[in-house]
Amino acid sequence: MREILIFAGTTEGRKLSEVLCDSGIHHRICVATEYGEILLKHHPCRKIHRGRMEPEEMRDFIVKGSFAAVVDGTHPYAEIVTKNIQAAVEGTGIPYMRLLRQNDTEGEDINRKYFESASLCAKALEQVEGNILLTTGTKDLEKFCSSDGVKKRLYVRILPGAESLSLCTSQGIEGKQIIAMQGPFSEEMNLALIRQFQIGCLVTKESGNAGGYREKLEAAKKAGIEVFVIKRKEEEGYSFAQICDQLEQICHTKICRKGPMDIVLAGIGMGNARNMTLEVYEAIKGADILLGAERMIAPYSPHIEKRPYYLAKQIIPYLKEIQEKNVFFEERKVVILFSGDSGFYSGCKDVFQALEKEIRMKNIQGSVRILPGISSVACLASRIGESYEDAGVFSIHGKDVYNLAEKIRCREKTFLLMSGVKDVHKLGTLLLESGLSRCEVSVGYQLSYEEEKIIRLTPEECPELDGEGLYTCFIKNPEVSPKRFTHGKADDDFIRGKVPMTKEEVRDVSICKLGLYKGAVVYDIGSGTGSIAMEIAGLSDNIFVYAIERKPEAISLIKSNKEKFHLQNIQIVEAEAPEKMDELLPATHAFIGGSGGHLKEILSELYNINPNMRIVINAISLETIAEIKNCLENFKIREEEMIQMQVSRSKKAGGYHLMRAENPVWICSFRFFEE
Repeated sequence: MREILIFAGTTEGRKLSEVLCDSGIHHRICVATEYGEILLKHHPCRKIHRGRMEPEEMRDFIVKGSFAAVVDGTHPYAEIVTKNIQAAVEGTGIPYMRLLRQNDTEGEDINRKYFESASLCAKALEQVEGNILLTTGTKDLEKFCSSDGVKKRLYVRILPGAESLSLCTSQGIEGKQIIAMQGPFSEEMNLALIRQFQIGCLVTKESGNAGGYREKLEAAKKAGIEVFVIKRKEEEGYSFAQICDQLEQICHTKICRKGPMDIVLAGIGMGNARNMTLEVYEAIKGADILLGAERMIAPYSPHIEKRPYYLAKQIIPYLKEIQEKNVFFEERKVVILFSGDSGFYSGCKDVFQALEKEIRMKNIQGSVRILPGISSVACLASRIGESYEDAGVFSIHGKDVYNLAEKIRCREKTFLLMSGVKDVHKLGTLLLESGLSRCEVSVGYQLSYEEEKIIRLTPEECPELDGEGLYTCFIKNPEVSPKRFTHGKADDDFIRGKVPMTKEEVRDVSICKLGLYKGAVVYDIGSGTGSIAMEIAGLSDNIFVYAIERKPEAISLIKSNKEKFHLQNIQIVEAEAPEKMDELLPATHAFIGGSGGHLKEILSELYNINPNMRIVINAISLETIAEIKNCLENFKIREEEMIQMQVSRSKKAGGYHLMRAENPVWICSFRFFEE
């Protein structure tokens, strides 16, 4: 099998080798130095040749190697090497391809001068004051050291290899003048070096994307220093994508074209750009591709393009598409913007998890990370002088929050993210209806914008607030009612009427036998007054209860009790079980307080809904107990437990307390056995 030969002295050459490795194409890659070899990891499709070759050696190497094609990926300024490769290939019949480096789009507001050669640039440096950062490598170092006046002001950035260090030493460059580092270098790193060494002029080659040219220019612009640019000669050749197209034809193999991406999910804060973190600002500034809601991306101009995408179902197909269509010379920076703080009631979480999955499955090549922003809650807390580490923080921005009144009732401090002024109106009404009229409401309007206001309101004043916009609220409750950590409402707490109700102690034991957990969905079948449903729903907002009842009078009582206890995680279902149960969310647990003679049918439907369901049944009469026993014989069950409990309550008679017995109750608990 004939191999591809790559002469690599650049990032592009190494990247081409990586692409061929990913595509299973065998090749040899020639590097001049030991350091160049270190940058290449071992791969079964790649052989490495290290060391410089004279023209005759190069031709002999090519002819004896019997290569299918030769790709010249050497540095744009290594003109002699390119000429030697061309001469070595000439007459062999082997295709020769010059891999060109992509240029950046350059800004017009950077103070720079162009020079046709390193010699002319070095001569011009004699007229420049201050220290000089030389980022052109060691190839032309001798030219810049010909003047002592220039040499003593040089700070030379080179690769950390023995050969490069030796060349510096031979030219009389002292150790303190040598910056031996491997790139790529960010704008921040370039700026740090400029400031550290008090640089007055930066010297660079017109090295394009992979050479970090843009990052050097931007750093120099920010530092307010001059840039001397050694121009690159125009040459003929092919882009990275064109080289891949030709190699596909030569090797009869599809080349992997997934370019790596550095994906950043960034919280931009409250809206005004001046409140954005510097880290997020720099990420946006360096973005090749910018995604997010249209209003968020509108002020910015990424290097390639921007799209109004902020949902995973929009973002992932788009990234796959551009990855398949383009081969990148370096990591493309993709920045996705989210309002507020990325970790605080943000869509960022879902997008991050979806991207992580795609990267893990290698559908997208690259990495993903998150940058936080400043939330409006943090801003409002600072404006009103309150802390929020001991506060409840919730969002009603486009979503329902279960049992919000109870959340506020049991806390001294609560922060709320709102959708608009209507939510402030609803908040005031809720506080008044829930007996929380003494609460103090601080409203943050258009936080971070010029029209920002902090408004102090009573619950009565909230419904009168005008002005649409962005709102965040803080509620201070001077009469905190500590949340009870157990169920156990007294019987008299419920609105009862004449409908039978499961008594307090029986409720306690029955609910304990259910073994509830976070995320449980419970059917309260034969709900009666809804006492079981209310107790369960009050345990946690993360439990949802269906109160299933057929009697109109009982339905009315359940509604009244739901309103009394301000519980939104209960849905009332008017039906005779098992009717309508197949239309509900599948239950994890069921309590049967009354079956209306349909116990067998109810159990069969529960088994069909979830054959791993936990069930508790209450019975008073012997006939019901017998029915339970007969029905359970039709099912395989586990964790079966049957208890009988009787409660006696004291009643005062004159100077005595006499015990009056309640009816004994059987409590049967079990789990279906899933076959």
